Parts: sequence; C-alpha cells; structure tokens
Amino acid sequence: MESLLYLAAFLLMVVSIAHSYLGERFILSRLFKRDNLPKILGSDDFTKRTLRFAWHLTSVAWLGLAGIVVALVQPEFGKQLVGQIIAITFGVHFLTALLGSKGKHLSWILFGAITVLVLVGAST
Repeated sequence: MESLLYLAAFLLMVVSIAHSYLGERFILSRLFKRDNLPKILGSDDFTKRTLRFAWHLTSVAWLGLAGIVVALVQPEFGKQLVGQIIAITFGVHFLTALLGSKGKHLSWILFGAITVLVLVGAST
C-alpha cells in the first residue's frame, strides 16, 4: 500500500509541474498578449500578476498535498507533521501572493496568518 501512496504523490508532483509549465507557456503567455484585459488599479499589470500567481498557487497546493500523501506513509505521521507541511505550503502561498502582486493583492495577509496559525496550532 505504501507504493500506491508514493505513486500518488509522484503523480501530484508531475501534474503540478506540468500545470505550471504548460499553463505559463500555452495559456498565460497568450492571454497576456491581448490588449483587452481588465485594467484594475490603473493598468492591466495587477490583472496579469494576479492571474499568474493564482495559476501557480494551484500547483503549489498540489505539491503540498503530495507532501501530505508522503507523510501518510511515515511512521511518525501525526498532527504536527501534517501541520508543518500545510504551514510550509501556505508560507509559499504567502510569499507568492506578496511578491507576485507587489503587496497589492491582500490575500498575502490571510496566507501569512494561516501559516502562523497552523504552525502554532498544530504544534500544541
């Protein structure tokens, strides 16, 4: 049964990488060439940045789920280990949203709070 979980985690990693790469190459790059994207906060820059980081956060979430699937196999599996994986996943969400939007998309605040709350809450 462990091999099935490792295979599932591997497939999650493959789909995550493929999603980011193929989405960037064939969807986002073509979409961003259009001149009719909504102009939010004065330009379409915010729209493009939001679409890009939101697209890639899906891939980050799948990598976090792969980590949890691998954790299911570990003998020391427990609340703290799962909490750490979730906190790392949302820490990456936090940084991606903060840097990707230059702080303009306020989701980074919630992702940061989730990171800290899960890390602290799962360690007790």
